[in-house]
Amino acid sequence: MTTLQDPTRPRAVVIGGGLAGTTAALRLADGGADVTLVESRPRLGGLAFSFRRGDLTVDNGQHVYLRCCTAYRWFLERVDGAHLAPVQDRLDVPVVDPRRPAGARLGRLRRSALPVPLHLAASLASYPHLSLTERAGAARAALALGRLDPADPALDGIDFATWLGRHGQSPRAVEALWDLVGVATLNATAPRTSMGLAAMVFKTGLLSDPGAADIGWARVPLGELHDTLARKALAAAGVRTESGVKVRAVTRDGDGWSVAVDGEALSADTVVLATAQREAHALLPDGALDDADRLLDIGTAPILNIHVLYDRTVLRRPFFAALGSPVQWVFDRTAASGLAEGQYLALSQSAAGDEIDAPVAELRERYLPELERLLPPTRGAEVRDFFVTRERTATFDPAPGVGRLRPGTHTRAPGLYLAGAWTATGWPATMEGAVRSGFTAAGAALRALGRPHEHPLKEAA
Repeated sequence: MTTLQDPTRPRAVVIGGGLAGTTAALRLADGGADVTLVESRPRLGGLAFSFRRGDLTVDNGQHVYLRCCTAYRWFLERVDGAHLAPVQDRLDVPVVDPRRPAGARLGRLRRSALPVPLHLAASLASYPHLSLTERAGAARAALALGRLDPADPALDGIDFATWLGRHGQSPRAVEALWDLVGVATLNATAPRTSMGLAAMVFKTGLLSDPGAADIGWARVPLGELHDTLARKALAAAGVRTESGVKVRAVTRDGDGWSVAVDGEALSADTVVLATAQREAHALLPDGALDDADRLLDIGTAPILNIHVLYDRTVLRRPFFAALGSPVQWVFDRTAASGLAEGQYLALSQSAAGDEIDAPVAELRERYLPELERLLPPTRGAEVRDFFVTRERTATFDPAPGVGRLRPGTHTRAPGLYLAGAWTATGWPATMEGAVRSGFTAAGAALRALGRPHEHPLKEAA
């Protein structure tokens, strides 16, 4: 490993090359630090990556973001990839319920150009998957959500389902509206979700700005954004990126730090630990964090992704959500994967604890008939490939009480900082939360080094 460094600049080591670590490295370099980024995997991107399967480039899972995700949008701009992951002009989510009569199977959640909260009024008023009474009740609950403070510690102690029940939401309303959004963004159903995190998601995404919930997603493989373009941006910023290198230990070395990697040591004035919570716990020096074992109490939640290749086009919209079916969200990944003939659909299944270890044959038997229920054109199509990707620790578990377990970026050890979506960002485990944590860690490190750097995104501070 080459470790030549400029002695006139503070030295920084960032451990972990996911979105949090990459962001921290870019921000530290922008602030004048001499940065080395170390990642144990051969690629960057953390849990949002791509791999090759024959002639296809496959994302490990479907990732989306919202217009309100200002930090992740900064990241895309910073790596020159914003044009490759555009946001829809206006929120428009097709929602299919195969249990309903043919003329009422398709509903849409979309916004108008009216101000909040009127921007969703027309869509909710015509939403066929709720009764008139349920639509009115959902509107009242949304207004009540808008009055909450997501940072209120009391909200972290109760679950979202309890709050919804207190506000008159029926099981059908929870399924057709609240969990439709909540499961995809929080990776848990309402009974298993902290009310604080739910309030943050719905208040920010639906009630902060008319366009806040407009959806963006990559039209190219995620690896092109989070690895290829990220490496180019890091190199242009002067960051040395060392992938496929495992960090063995982080220890104090006088007034600085020593980071042991594969038989040698990197010296640093500051270190950002941007790994998953268990890996961070293993590398934290003794006494660096009050009650460090609480990191081990932050649970994880899985996401299952099902990939189906058909011999023909069976879906003529970019994505849709489903009700009354095990299927949750379906995306067309044909062009992004490089498939030349037929169509490639990716099913994103959050809160998938009951299925994460199911055999592929069992999942095939369950999901192909469900796709035929939801998409009649699949009934005459040939399935050319069916495979599964599993992220058993895709996100931290957003259960009630998780807020008190999530640490801030500072530790008790001078010059050592934490980053990762699991830290106290106020956001759930999203790409946005990861990038925000990188901003926060780098900002704290630069201030301590006497090199405060103007934050490019005040709302992400």
